[in-house]
Amino acid sequence: LFRSIQSRELNIGFFSRMIRKTPWVRMKVAASLDGKTALDNGTSQWITSPEARADGHAWRARACAVLTGIGTVLADRPRLDVRLVETPRQPHVVVVDSQLQTPTDAPIFIAGRTVYIYAAGQNDEKKQALEARGATVIYLPGEHADGTPTGKVDLAAMLLDLGRREINELHVEAGHQLNGSFIREGLVDELLVYLAPKLIGQGRGMASFGPLTSLDEALPLDFKSAEMVGPDLRVIARVAVRDLF
Repeated sequence: LFRSIQSRELNIGFFSRMIRKTPWVRMKVAASLDGKTALDNGTSQWITSPEARADGHAWRARACAVLTGIGTVLADRPRLDVRLVETPRQPHVVVVDSQLQTPTDAPIFIAGRTVYIYAAGQNDEKKQALEARGATVIYLPGEHADGTPTGKVDLAAMLLDLGRREINELHVEAGHQLNGSFIREGLVDELLVYLAPKLIGQGRGMASFGPLTSLDEALPLDFKSAEMVGPDLRVIARVAVRDLF
């Protein structure tokens, strides 16, 4: 029984895709002890230690794909690859980019790596330019309940599409706005949080959603582990009952 449980945990993304048709969504956050991921001016490098960053790269290496938003692509110009640990392959990259603002010279474009860009607004000229760089551009516009467009990507539909593309584990490294959207729409399975032993005070939080009117509306979590990684604390928390499939 223990081996069966252990095997399921190691392959939880595969089981998620087979049963739910969507990847297992793990959201990674690096924050201060008071939950700030960046200063008010956007500065975030580096809140956590080199040891925590290397551990985060090990989790990237485990995932099939790493997802971020266009805000992070433009502000930080990340590569979103695995550099700090050895890996036999690089994970794919997924960008939520409603208006197709991804620059064609963005560092995410690495030879031989798949890049999926999900958009809401159609821009065929930019689509062609990004596809010339090797990206796959998918239009998935969201709609309000009354059928009017939201101007944003339909995140739930995106996860189904990624499932069809055989993405088992999706590692989210995004800003507080996109994190908030994932949580608000009930699309997060697990949180991978690195807490640095420092206080920032005013700054950007882990996820922007709410405001809630009652504590009963808070997202319930189950703590799975808490371990020291260098000077930082790594907490793995699973959204309650998300693994019951």
